[in-house]
Amino acid sequence: MIDVKLHDIGEGMTEGEVIHYLVKVGDKVQTDQPLVEVQTDKMVAELTSPCTGIVKEIQIAVGETVKVGTSLLSLESAGEDHSQKSQPVKDLIKENGRSNPSKKEENSVEFTYKRVLATPYTRKIAREHNINLEDIIPSDPSGRITEEDVISFLDNTNKKIEPKQLIAEKLNAPSHSDEIPYRGIRKKIAENMKKSLFTIPHVTHFDEVNMTNLLEMKEQLKAAGNSISVPAFLLKALVISLKDFPIFNAELDEENSRILLKKTYHIGLATNTENGLIVPVLHDADKKSLKQINHEIKDLTQKALAGTLHLSAMQNSTITISNVGPLGSIAATPIINYPETALIAFHKTKKRPIVNENDEIVIGHIMTLSMSFDHRVADGATAIAFTNRFSSLIENPHKLILEMI
Repeated sequence: MIDVKLHDIGEGMTEGEVIHYLVKVGDKVQTDQPLVEVQTDKMVAELTSPCTGIVKEIQIAVGETVKVGTSLLSLESAGEDHSQKSQPVKDLIKENGRSNPSKKEENSVEFTYKRVLATPYTRKIAREHNINLEDIIPSDPSGRITEEDVISFLDNTNKKIEPKQLIAEKLNAPSHSDEIPYRGIRKKIAENMKKSLFTIPHVTHFDEVNMTNLLEMKEQLKAAGNSISVPAFLLKALVISLKDFPIFNAELDEENSRILLKKTYHIGLATNTENGLIVPVLHDADKKSLKQINHEIKDLTQKALAGTLHLSAMQNSTITISNVGPLGSIAATPIINYPETALIAFHKTKKRPIVNENDEIVIGHIMTLSMSFDHRVADGATAIAFTNRFSSLIENPHKLILEMI
């Protein structure tokens, strides 16, 4: 008998929540076939079968949170002696409502498992509507079933149900609006926020940045066939500023009484997803062009929203940015992504009357930024100098381009 245990999927995880079994007792499974979905503090992961065999026992119930090393289910490998150690395969087949018409079925194990490519969120939608993903024809050339595929399949199925029946199902459906589970990613976010806020003496510095010239340059590049998003410019200016003020690309090591100035520039991108705040990381931002940064920001954000980020894409950030402007935010006091030294939030850009260098009142595009920093590591004057450097690059984008040469 082989126990399938919750193992450390990465980054020193200590526990996980069982959210769905993909098999049941008596099922025949193949090596590497997904058996169970587990919610860690950062992602939904599939645990696969270490061998070919039969599921003998499910030991942990759905919804339970268990420590790493806990046995979740047990398998009888295909090579074990079924007659002496366990119930014969033919009896398992009979108990599950299948016929046993031949001797071949009694002495051999046949598998019809088909690996379905789909994100955890897509699988969740399918489970909630009792849809077998194997029944869906994927629209994506890669063979991956998307959320839209499931919804389309559901729409076509519902057309066959009488309206009265649909109404009755909705009326009899249980209400869960008065309870939200506090676990998984949401719980881990809370733990990290609490640790950061109660460990780091936060100070938040506010400033304004005139985005007018940058937005004009952006439109000029777009007209020339080079579409670059505003966050890509902001991130590049941030990296240049960090090189001048490395104290904000640092980590405090209190135990050894030292401040570690990082030589890498791995920028965390705080992203609001359906499962909570996820921080994918754009690694080595100082070595990448504006086009590369623009592409990677979009790619990482899409994967975060779809729940398909690899663990390596969420590790080793040295500073984090939060682009909350598109949501309508005008100011905030961000909580630092521990153990980093600073977090910068970019807020809404608004048209406002400003006085230009000729003392004329003109319309400008003004963005507010909030910078929270660790007051043990840096002082207010340094933070102001840092954001002044950042603002000068954004307000004079030609200077920004020169700094990248």
